[in-house]
Amino acid sequence: MFNSFGNLLKLTTFGESHGEAIGGILDGMPANIEIDSSKIQTALDRRRPGQSYITSARNEPDKVKLLSGIYEGKTTGHSIGFLIPNEDKKSKDYDELSQIFRPSHADFTYFKKYGVRDPKGGGRASARETANWLVAGALAQNIIPNIEITAFVSQVGNIKLTETDVIDFEEIEKNPVRCPNPLRAREMENFIAQIKDEGDTVGGIISCVAKNVPVGLGEPVFHKLHAQLGQAMLSINAVKGVSFGAGFDAAAMRGSEYNDIFNLDQTTKTNHSGGIQGGISNGMDITFQVAFKPVSTLMKSQESITHSNEFVQYTATGRHDPCVVPRAVPIVEAMTQLVLADMYLMAERRTL
Repeated sequence: MFNSFGNLLKLTTFGESHGEAIGGILDGMPANIEIDSSKIQTALDRRRPGQSYITSARNEPDKVKLLSGIYEGKTTGHSIGFLIPNEDKKSKDYDELSQIFRPSHADFTYFKKYGVRDPKGGGRASARETANWLVAGALAQNIIPNIEITAFVSQVGNIKLTETDVIDFEEIEKNPVRCPNPLRAREMENFIAQIKDEGDTVGGIISCVAKNVPVGLGEPVFHKLHAQLGQAMLSINAVKGVSFGAGFDAAAMRGSEYNDIFNLDQTTKTNHSGGIQGGISNGMDITFQVAFKPVSTLMKSQESITHSNEFVQYTATGRHDPCVVPRAVPIVEAMTQLVLADMYLMAERRTL
């Protein structure tokens, strides 16, 4: 249950990390939208493992197969089905973990909820699932004209962008950390490499900016735009927090500092609201931050318990990210694309 996301634009996915394939069905795509399949593959390539020393060495080509809903390069208005084969599985890496509840993983909760779990790569709990979201996001980005969504790494551990750092979006894809400042990027990369050599992991923060978002997206009560974006972000593996605009800093501000004063052209002098007021987009850039915890799989000995409630010392094997944040950048963008496209279709329907 609950393998679907969205309202009018709905993604339903399937598959496990070490199964034959993962895939999904995207319903609600309007007809006659031109689709460039190469852009879908580009999105997947940005997320795939094995990109550098600081990412997992799993070598999945992530070649997507579009099965339905597109004819001669245009959407037909029907369900778009797609499949991504799993081609680089090493399931034996997880044989010794089949009876162990790994700390801070989904092992214990899945087993207690379902009475069974797939230990190979985390099964359905694996971040491998997010490759499906990249396909859907790449399709969804064709729905809203002129929208620009850019996510980037703004913090790894205690290393973060400062107010005086120059932010250049052109730098994001020029370094393996996906940080828009070359100096901070090198610091972050070196730190992640150090953490990996120690067999440990580290978390971080991704910031996201959505430009040219139309006014009026989102509903005023239970489908507030920031609530929908929050649900999307918190669905991403390892995400533990989301903040919009000034975020938690707003708690220390006075109203006279926080309020976004209007200009005569109906823009605002500041954007502490992050482009959303009353749950509805106001035409300013939508800005938010997504906090990721450290990856739970460590390459060092840890204590845990078995299914039979016995203490055990174990060291994980396999291929894992020391910091998931750099590879999560396109995932944040994809989920933002899905939410904004869904809200756009809902707003369009309201005006019909």
